[in-house]
Amino acid sequence: MKPHETSAGAPLGLRDVAVRYSGADRDAVAGVDLDVPAGALVVLLGPSGCGKSTLLRTVNRLVVPYRGAIEVDGHDVTASDPQTLRRGIGYVIQAVGLFPHLTVAQNVAIVPQLLSWTPEAIAARVDELLDLVRLEPARYRSRLPRELSGGEQQRVGVARALAARPRVLLMDEPFGAVDAIVRTSLQDETLRLHRALGTTILFVTHDVDEALRLADRIVVMKDGRIEQDGTPLHVLAKPATTYVETLLDAKDAVRRLSLLCARDALRNASRPVDGAPPVPASETLRAVLSRLLEGADAVAVVDDGRVIGSLSFAEIRAALVANER
Repeated sequence: MKPHETSAGAPLGLRDVAVRYSGADRDAVAGVDLDVPAGALVVLLGPSGCGKSTLLRTVNRLVVPYRGAIEVDGHDVTASDPQTLRRGIGYVIQAVGLFPHLTVAQNVAIVPQLLSWTPEAIAARVDELLDLVRLEPARYRSRLPRELSGGEQQRVGVARALAARPRVLLMDEPFGAVDAIVRTSLQDETLRLHRALGTTILFVTHDVDEALRLADRIVVMKDGRIEQDGTPLHVLAKPATTYVETLLDAKDAVRRLSLLCARDALRNASRPVDGAPPVPASETLRAVLSRLLEGADAVAVVDDGRVIGSLSFAEIRAALVANER
């Protein structure tokens, strides 16, 4: 990919993909079929050992299946040189893997250098990416990894993965080693970058709340197979099996409130109430409920500076019931 080209997501297709590690008595991935549309953020969710990371790594050939086909933008990955393939696919892992003897700028520049970009194009791209992940270039480009916090190192890891404008980004438990506050911040950055770039993201996690917060689609895995595949709200409201219901704690109504926004509950909403505290139409119903529990009888829902209705406990309950059907 040339330095001036923009990133746009590529579709992924996996057909009957099966992996078995040497000495194992069963498949780690057992005949998985999966389609990831261009520009989607799809989360592979499940406990340790369910096959999610193994499946992710088949896409960039870090794991080679004994059966099945994998396509990136319609091209069979097995027909590509592994090193060339990996230079075109971003990869972010929990351990980050920054080279300790290289500066931040040198770490980010690795793939563009391998692709023979000009020094000027590389320098511009490094500064562009550091800005993108909210690390001030003048302050950070000359630092070594040991001079960074865990969250800053992970941001550099994301910048490095995006350096050559890959159309696919693989993220394997990327935020598992940072504390809860930093993790939330990095999740926000992931969503912001995804909206800005349109890159196809395949994201692995065992954290249910992280999956619900990030995913366009959640793929729940068990014993190397897909147990359920759907939108976060659908999987939470209508778990296909007892395993999915238990894993997601699907009976927790508050979790479903986190996936609905104030606008979603306005179908049968009351007329605006004088003096009701305002909330954005994009606010989650979980946050709206918190406002009501603070003592308000209703909240005014505001969209583009205009009050479009109000919500009380009754409307929130009706929205929950409607999304269980």
